[in-house]
Amino acid sequence: MIIRRKASSLGLALLASCTLLTPAISVADNKVKVGMITTLSGGGAGLGIDVHDGFMLAIAQSGNKNIEVVVEDDQRKPDVAVQLADQMIQSEKVDVLTGIIWSNLAMAVIPSATAQGKIYLSPNAGPSVLAGKGCHPNYFNVAWQNDELHEAAGAYATDEGYGKSFILAPNYPAGKDALTGYKRYFKGEIAGELYTKLGQTDYAAELAQIRASDADSVFFFLPGGMGISFLKQYSGSGIELPVVGPAFSFDQGILQAVGDAALGIKNTSQWNKDIDNPTNAAFVESFQAEYGRLPSLYASQGFDTANLLLSAMDKAEVDDTEAFRAALKLADFKSVRGDFKFGNNQHPVQDIYVREVIKEGDVYTNKIIATALSDHADSYAADCSL
Repeated sequence: MIIRRKASSLGLALLASCTLLTPAISVADNKVKVGMITTLSGGGAGLGIDVHDGFMLAIAQSGNKNIEVVVEDDQRKPDVAVQLADQMIQSEKVDVLTGIIWSNLAMAVIPSATAQGKIYLSPNAGPSVLAGKGCHPNYFNVAWQNDELHEAAGAYATDEGYGKSFILAPNYPAGKDALTGYKRYFKGEIAGELYTKLGQTDYAAELAQIRASDADSVFFFLPGGMGISFLKQYSGSGIELPVVGPAFSFDQGILQAVGDAALGIKNTSQWNKDIDNPTNAAFVESFQAEYGRLPSLYASQGFDTANLLLSAMDKAEVDDTEAFRAALKLADFKSVRGDFKFGNNQHPVQDIYVREVIKEGDVYTNKIIATALSDHADSYAADCSL
């Protein structure tokens, strides 16, 4: 396994020195070069680092020496991501691309990469257009389609009897998908709807509008540092409306920064550390041992993405594009989520859970309390011609 570190802002060591376990490859000399473009600096760095760490942990545990991973920091800038993708495709000659966190970056990179014959495995961003009419045989999403966790939040809010939700999200593709997804499954009224600036940290104006509304609940999607800022300000605002959101706003890294203000809040996710299967238990234990922290949703997605890739390498040569795509579509790997399968548009069909923020000792985390949607396929699959 050759791993090349190119992102100077990456604040952790790669796993080149990890103890390698039993190899999981049977196709001779099936060498694959992976280009990982992800966010490793700035306000969203924690998300990209977690995806990276989960991915590299799976590679190290596999013992597969036929993978070379080239890592670059997109700085959460679409133009940087495009430049890096062009470099990886044209100069580095990568076979597979992965790693992008943000949907605006995904939309800038993925259509061009797949059109050039490259496989893209998304460990996070799932823009609606790429799940529907813009689906492509070279594009696989291992996480979710953007709307799904928000759809589950809308279903949960309805089940709880909330009648008027105030909803807000950043003004970029994933934010628009988020509010669309929530409204699709929420059966009450929308008391207010706001799109905030991507990367925003001051929410005084938004909190004033929430306070002035007749809402009985608040739904927000604000990943990374945005969510930390909003939750802290919400807690100090005196507003006492119940909050519902997706896991992205209540994930492991965010919770440690927010603290008690997040306790008891319900959020939706396709993964949690207490999903009861041996693969997940081993993943949580090994990730914590390797990195000294609990894994996040993003880390679990990076781990599954790498294991999907490894499973395809075990069945087909990457140069045989049709066979390799068929091996990916088969998804013959042990997921931290349990049984894993793709729908016709190569996005997961999966259970989505309701989690509650709790405290275990000194650590803020989540526990599963219910299943919001079972065996759930995204709402755009019918528009995909695959």
